[in-house]
Amino acid sequence: MRRVRFSVAMSLDGYLAGPNGEADWIVMDPDIDFAALMSEFDTVVMGRKTYEATKQYSGAGAGMPGMEVYVISRTLKQEDCPGVVVSDDAATTVATLKAGKGKDIWLFGGGQLFRSLLELRLVDSIEVAVIPVLLGDGLPVLPPPSARTKLKLVKHHVYPKTGTLALEYAPA
Repeated sequence: MRRVRFSVAMSLDGYLAGPNGEADWIVMDPDIDFAALMSEFDTVVMGRKTYEATKQYSGAGAGMPGMEVYVISRTLKQEDCPGVVVSDDAATTVATLKAGKGKDIWLFGGGQLFRSLLELRLVDSIEVAVIPVLLGDGLPVLPPPSARTKLKLVKHHVYPKTGTLALEYAPA
């Protein structure tokens, strides 16, 4: 069975992005092999806000070449989103993807979809690159209201050049 992996960068004070969605604080550590990481996925699942931000940043589509992209949204229409699959049913879509064949599924971006899928017990791994910066405000990793979820540490790694701490947890 495929795994759903929430893999994100996070500020030390728990934000995925600044108050206006900015990500200029995320440092790219030269020792992280992003190509190897990306080769573990063939599918990306994101919410509407992340899709729109990614589309704006990349200028076309969702900016994920070689990936099958699913956008979970109640407001977007399939005909307005070429190159991606739009669904308004997160539970069914993600459960079907998990049961299918392929590589792992990257849960990309926003905390709201992460919270929903975590509550549905559809998230298998929470992988956070903690960037050594305090933003003071922004988009939280887990927006309220959310239930308490116990986690088990699977692995960790410190990147000394940037001070980034990579943590991987599994829901307990």
